[in-house]
Formats: sequence, C-alpha cells, structure tokens
Amino acid sequence: MSDELAKAPPPKSAETLQILYRDNWLVAVYKPAGLLVHRSPIDKHETRFAVQILRDQLGQHVYPLHRLDRPTAGVLLFALQSETASVMNAQMMGYGVKKEYRALVRGFVKASGMVDYALKYRWDKMADANRTKAVPPQPAHTDYWPLRHYELPHAVGRYESARYSWLGMRPYSGRKHQLRRHLIHLRHPIVGDTTHGDGKHNKFLRDMFKCQRLMLVCTKMGFYHPVSRQWLSIECQPDSEIDELLVSWQPFLTWSLEKGK
Repeated sequence: MSDELAKAPPPKSAETLQILYRDNWLVAVYKPAGLLVHRSPIDKHETRFAVQILRDQLGQHVYPLHRLDRPTAGVLLFALQSETASVMNAQMMGYGVKKEYRALVRGFVKASGMVDYALKYRWDKMADANRTKAVPPQPAHTDYWPLRHYELPHAVGRYESARYSWLGMRPYSGRKHQLRRHLIHLRHPIVGDTTHGDGKHNKFLRDMFKCQRLMLVCTKMGFYHPVSRQWLSIECQPDSEIDELLVSWQPFLTWSLEKGK
C-alpha cells in the first residue's frame, strides 16, 4: 500500500468511527450500539459493519481482535497486520486481556460481589448452523460493583417506584452474553436487554426516555502491547446517549460511590 493511500482522508460523506488509540500496529475505536463488528448470518441484509467502516476510514485492511455483541457499545480493538493479530489473539486466548464494562440494571445492587456461574452454550440456529458437537456448561466468572443508585417516582410493574443501579463489571471469561446472563442470575437484568431482560422496564425507558438500546458499554481494555510489551490501557466514556440519560436522572440519584454518599 502506498504512503499516499495510507494518508488519504476518507471521503467527506463516508461514515467514520471515533478512534480511541492508534499506533503502527493497533487501532481501537468506539463501537456504537447497533453496529455489527463484521458480516454475520444473524442479519444478512445489514450493510454497515465496523470492519468495513474502519477499513475505509484508514485506507487499509484491519483485523478485528475480539467481538462486541451488536447491541453493546464501547472499546473495539483491531490489529493492522496479520502478524500482530496472531500475537494478540494468543494473549486473548490466554485471558491476558482485561476488560471493564458499565451497565444500567434494574434494582439496587447494594454491594460488590462476584458471580461464579457456569453458562451453557446457547446455540443460534443461523450463526451456529455448522456446529454439531455438544458443549458442556463452561466456567464463567464476573466481578461487579455498584457506582450509583437512582430511584424514579414512577410505578413499573408491582412497585411504586423504579429503581436502577449503574454498575461496573469485569468479566474473567468471554462466554456468549456472559454479562447479560450473569446479571439475570443476580436478578438485576440490564436495561434494554430484549433477550434476557425485564420487558416492563424496557418499555418504561422506551416510552418515558426514548431509550431503545442495551445499556451496556465496554469502557476499558488493558493488555501487553504486542511489540513494546508494555502494559497498555485504553479507556472511554459512555456515549452521549447514555450520558445524557444519566445526567437527566441526577434529581433521582439516591447514592453515589463517586461522591461518597
């Protein structure tokens, strides 16, 4: 690839992704909620993919190093060469990459804790059409800690008020829908989860706040750089849609770890 092509800016009409980090080997972007990482049989009619958008944005091939579910937003990491991808994939397979997430969940989570709950593999009739071997329940471990509590003066279901927690989470394995399923195990489903969540609360946020997405964001990734071998931490804040919602909920804040309440 020529230097001219590498330096050429994308067309003004091209969609771009927010770049959180870039060097000669890696690039990290903020993946918005609703965007697929790459082509998938889950939605054969979709024409927008993070891989394609970033390739066009940078003017070079990119190699996705992990996945985020379509409804999940946050840090998405790519390699810029196949050799770098191989090195990083080995680190990821060895659980050397650390991730943190933020989520808005139903109810008050009053203390930090750990979920150590094995998860059965959930087959997708399209994405897993070629898989025939049975998979036993796989070990899955997630740490979590409450950051804020909100109580809104609206009746949802059988309760007179609607209670929510803003959580930090750190998974130590990468099972399918691990965080969403572990939060269900705790009886604190993530808001906007149409597969595992609470339909009444999802509808409440859609109707009252026009919130039609999964409130889950990968906010941090840490790993050893494939070339320098120095520990690298890439962080981001939740996007404006989530930030604006939580700012509007400030009058309903009942407790905050950040403020020591």
